[in-house]
Amino acid sequence: METVIDAPDGVRKAIQGVLCELLDRGLAEALLVPMTMPAGNVAPMLVTNTAALDRADPLAPVLPINAARAVSNLTATEHREKLAVILRACEIRALVELVKFKQANLDQVLIVGVDCLGTYRVTDYAQLVRRQAASVMEGLLAGAVTGELTPHEGLAFRTACQICEQPIPAGDHVALTIGLVGVAPGRVYLQARDDVAEALGLVAGDAPPGRAAAIEKLIAARTQARDAAFAGFRGRLDSVDALLTEFSPCIRCYNCMTNCPICYCKECIFRTATFEHESQLYYQWAERKGAVRLLADTLLFHLTRLNHMVTSCVGCGMCTEACPVDIPVGTVFRAVGQQVQALFDYHPGRSLNEAAPVQEFREDELTDLGERPH
Repeated sequence: METVIDAPDGVRKAIQGVLCELLDRGLAEALLVPMTMPAGNVAPMLVTNTAALDRADPLAPVLPINAARAVSNLTATEHREKLAVILRACEIRALVELVKFKQANLDQVLIVGVDCLGTYRVTDYAQLVRRQAASVMEGLLAGAVTGELTPHEGLAFRTACQICEQPIPAGDHVALTIGLVGVAPGRVYLQARDDVAEALGLVAGDAPPGRAAAIEKLIAARTQARDAAFAGFRGRLDSVDALLTEFSPCIRCYNCMTNCPICYCKECIFRTATFEHESQLYYQWAERKGAVRLLADTLLFHLTRLNHMVTSCVGCGMCTEACPVDIPVGTVFRAVGQQVQALFDYHPGRSLNEAAPVQEFREDELTDLGERPH
């Protein structure tokens, strides 16, 4: 069911009202929602009291973590409470992948998706808030009406957002969508599962007349930017030496792995003694090669991670944001992932019923990918 509600006190207040209704009407006993902190930064918080929701800000254009990781913490083991999670599209896709790998559970969980208008780096958002907190969202909401989203003057959206062609929540697993793209000023579009609509007392209506065209325009612009970014990447990385150059600034801090919502292994080979080599080995390698890099195995780390989870990369860009030496990890993974996912006709996060390629064996899949039969 779909409808449009008025937002006479602003879009944020209207959305806070919807979230309060989720608690008041028993659809949820707790909410995971981005909240404004006293210092002005934003972080996902678990909320059980409607009085606290005056600080809820799911529209804040910043993504400090991919909150699918938080949903994993809240649902991977047994819990009794009904939980509603308010997520952007890339977070929802990551959550779907985590459910497939038994790292999250959607029993007792209601997914609420919010149109993503783009996010800034955490440090850029903090500076923007300090300069003019009252108008952080005004420009984005105005641009959302037509689907022409531009960042605040002097700033840029995160690279992952610039090339994200899936900014709108989608899938049967989304119980409630809060729509902003193609919606007239002072209004909010809601698309709800029938049982959720009934519980919220929503009256059926029509989608905003300009929504489809605005979404199409937004996706077209993002797709064009994506294709340009991937072409640039593939033009640079045309050899093994070029790949080494791309990752050469790596200091092996593992931030990209730690902040990736899909890297869920409780015991990772790179955190074991496997890569804590005997001291004498380094001298032997140096003798053989003339020189050996320390710390070692940086390229192996990235290639191993790429091999393990490239089919499930959802393009949230948390890896890039966490990199202290500005390696475009997210662009690398997305560009490679685009080709690998196409080989398997797999779209991470699209459906809970679609098994990830690493979860199933197809007898002819290797010959389908070009291997000659024996």
